[in-house]
Amino acid sequence: MTADTAAFQHFDVTTQPSQGVTHIAALRAEMRKLGLDGFIVPHEDEHQNEYLPDANERLAWVSGFTGSAGAAIIFMDRAILFADGRYTLQSREQTDPSIFSVEDFHAGSLAETVAKAPRGSVIGYDAALISPFSLNALKGAADSAGVTLKSVSPNPLDLVWGSARPAQPMALIVPQPLEYAGVASADKRAHLAATLKANGIASALITAPSSLAWLFNIRGGDVIRSPLPLGQAILKSDGSADLFIEPAKISDGLLEWLGNEVSVAGPGDVVPALKAFAGQSVLIDANLSSAYWLEAIKMAGAAPLTADDPCLLPRACKNDVEIAGTTAAHIRDGALLTTFLHWVATEAQETLPTEIEVAQKLESIRKSGSDIRDLSFDTISGFGPHGALPHYKVNVSSDLKTAKGNLLLVDSGGQFLDGTTDVTRTMAMGEPTAEHRRMFTLVLKGHIALATVKFPAGTTGTHLDALARQFLWAGGFDYDHGTGHGVGVYLGVHEGPQRIAKALNRYALQTGMIVSNEPGFYKAGEYGIRIENLQYVTEAEIPAGGERPMHRFENLTWAPIDRNLIDVSLLTTAERTYMDDYHARVLELVGPLVSDEVRAWLIEVCAPL
Repeated sequence: MTADTAAFQHFDVTTQPSQGVTHIAALRAEMRKLGLDGFIVPHEDEHQNEYLPDANERLAWVSGFTGSAGAAIIFMDRAILFADGRYTLQSREQTDPSIFSVEDFHAGSLAETVAKAPRGSVIGYDAALISPFSLNALKGAADSAGVTLKSVSPNPLDLVWGSARPAQPMALIVPQPLEYAGVASADKRAHLAATLKANGIASALITAPSSLAWLFNIRGGDVIRSPLPLGQAILKSDGSADLFIEPAKISDGLLEWLGNEVSVAGPGDVVPALKAFAGQSVLIDANLSSAYWLEAIKMAGAAPLTADDPCLLPRACKNDVEIAGTTAAHIRDGALLTTFLHWVATEAQETLPTEIEVAQKLESIRKSGSDIRDLSFDTISGFGPHGALPHYKVNVSSDLKTAKGNLLLVDSGGQFLDGTTDVTRTMAMGEPTAEHRRMFTLVLKGHIALATVKFPAGTTGTHLDALARQFLWAGGFDYDHGTGHGVGVYLGVHEGPQRIAKALNRYALQTGMIVSNEPGFYKAGEYGIRIENLQYVTEAEIPAGGERPMHRFENLTWAPIDRNLIDVSLLTTAERTYMDDYHARVLELVGPLVSDEVRAWLIEVCAPL
């Protein structure tokens, strides 16, 4: 994944609602051959990825819906697409209403639908695409409803997709230098192996691409916008490991980098390798792996133990080198973003670019920094009503021209060898209305509350989520997405297990964890507002007389927030002080890295409120 003159992102229309007619008909014909009354199509692929290679975009192929989360159940007489609050409008725009009904997607959506199927129905699924955790819920619902769940292989959707299906990615896997990783792979493996051994576990089967990348200090390019390698690994209790990847992905020097304690084989060798653990315990993550691998462990004669991927928490808790690296990456990216914000505040106010032109301008500025490897996701560039779609992806058909009197929302980020960035800024085109200022300020107050909170060790993101919503709630408003997600270091822009959201999360926020802080407000059909910075967890001083170890957040993102949208009268003295301090820090860190023209503007927009 290296920067070049080619654009990272395109704006072509890749699906059509009409494709649902022919694709559903072909799938149903294959279902009849298999004796299926229904078939489950998850968005996730064999690696439980959120962002997928083109070859694994099964949900998009069958429905036309291109969102990063969702699922479908195809029955013989109806089809249901599930999409969450981020994609309420998009899911309906991208699907044919004569074929698909669209319903809200939540943890129990699929199970609830299975439970309502006629008694005696047979519903198929591909075990390679569904986690054991999800499958257990489906089986419970099926059993109570007298419905049979049937594992089918090969996947009937893949069969009817046929030769038109893109090839699987074969990006080279390369070392991630120690100067960025911070800890050698051998040391990581030894630490995790000691825990396995202490608990009487012979090995762990690891299938999550982020875990492979982190554990072996490698990076790939199989997953769009994320430097991830697709494969599997077996970590053994003695610290050695087997890595299973396509031979074509092995770059020069990779085997030497991995060392003698890591053997490399092809993907087809995983199942035979598991037989070496017959009669022993093999750990597998029931959320991050597929049901196929759970069954493979059983078939090998081993005893599966479902527990967290051993890489999960160590990967989430960044070491000092990773924190230093991502801090530096965010400052460099902040300078590039500030240059873009200056363009929006000046030239764009006169030229009134389209949404695509906005995204292209930001990408060109980021690439001018020369060290960007990729975007961290396709830029969300939404003007006016499109800003009210939290995960809007502009294309040539939807492209709106900006105009004065409304808001422009841009959510973007970059992949750098030393860090992954993700930042949202909402900007006024022309003069904002009083309503714009009020709602922006309510969102800002929630952002500040979450940025400045101190909390005792053991606190989860669930406990903190209301802090960001409280001012919106007081006015009778809310937003239908999480407030914060984990972020990797030159890994995925969405990384677990930590998150800040209403939904229950059992993982305490620990030192070194990176999370986003992105409350928002969306007025359907009119405008959207979101303010997003990344921040990481660090220790906080225990107040005088206090008893509990405390944590706080340290900010990572440095770029000005549009002061034209702030109603200062709604801010407390403490909130004004925070904004003044934040902008002073932006000027200090970013100011030396931008042009004289941009710096002169930055001085103005970072002046005290």
